[in-house]
Amino acid sequence: MEKRMVRYADLKGLRNAFIDARTPGSDRKENFTIIGPGVSENPAQVVHIPEAHGFNFGAARQPFGCTNSQHSHLTAETFLVHSGKWRFVFGANKDEGYLDVEPGDVATVPTHMFRGFEKRDEGTGFLAVVLGHDDPGKVVWAPSVFKMAEDFGLKLLKGGKLIDTTLGEKVPEGAELEQPPNAEKLKELATPPMSELAKYAIKAADIKGDPNSPLAGEGVEEAGVIGDVDGQDGIKAGPIVGHWKHDFTLRRFKLETGAVIPVHARSEQEVLFVQSGTLEFNWDGGSLILGAGDTLTVPVGLMHGFRNPASADAIVFVIRGAASPAAPQFATAQAAE
Repeated sequence: MEKRMVRYADLKGLRNAFIDARTPGSDRKENFTIIGPGVSENPAQVVHIPEAHGFNFGAARQPFGCTNSQHSHLTAETFLVHSGKWRFVFGANKDEGYLDVEPGDVATVPTHMFRGFEKRDEGTGFLAVVLGHDDPGKVVWAPSVFKMAEDFGLKLLKGGKLIDTTLGEKVPEGAELEQPPNAEKLKELATPPMSELAKYAIKAADIKGDPNSPLAGEGVEEAGVIGDVDGQDGIKAGPIVGHWKHDFTLRRFKLETGAVIPVHARSEQEVLFVQSGTLEFNWDGGSLILGAGDTLTVPVGLMHGFRNPASADAIVFVIRGAASPAAPQFATAQAAE
């Protein structure tokens, strides 16, 4: 189980993961691939846990004023704001709307549209990111990104490999360079109206526990955050419902001091990301203590439980690898059978 945990302090990031790595304003960002192969264009990117989950989990860490350039994804991109204030900016030229988010907020961006994000307050901020599917495809960059990258010695091959000419790397003979999207492609990546995009973000204070959760109990809340369809566990779709498929669900646990979630097993992949506080994860083989920023992936079918051993509430985001998660199997019910 220790190998299935990635502590915040042990994260290994990369500053030149993408073609915009030297663009002024983007040259100080760190990219992290925590679970799954991710979408990095640099093979030097460290993958902490390569096991297939049906989705990818990664992160970006950026200081004040640092920007992640305009790009589009083929699959869902969902942001969990761990720290810092951020602005998501839409459109190939950053002129088609924006959303501001803070710690604890969640935002998901439709596929096939340009988005970027920038850190807006002092200090360093951390965004956890869920990408849909085992293979989320490659990033499509806005035309301006290609020109700026070339000015700083970076080229992108078709297939997504980054070539750094400042290090003496050369484009292999016969290889093709990735080209900026043409006018027809740009039409396909049109930005939806802000009235629609605003529906895909939720403030931390607006995430409410669902009393229908089979894990809810004294001092324990489980809240739906993203669910395109009703879950088999009694939690309804939403409150964020995309017109594109996420193929995962996002929930949020809140455990008060001393609160316990009894031992149970899940039928789908389950990844925990501790937003704040302390969480004790226990199973027949022992227990682990997770703190803010830590990530843990739970094996399918493992009987496990949770407890908050600290004096502050534990807030934990949970990604489940199914559009409609099955009901948990409790140890007491299994014993009765």
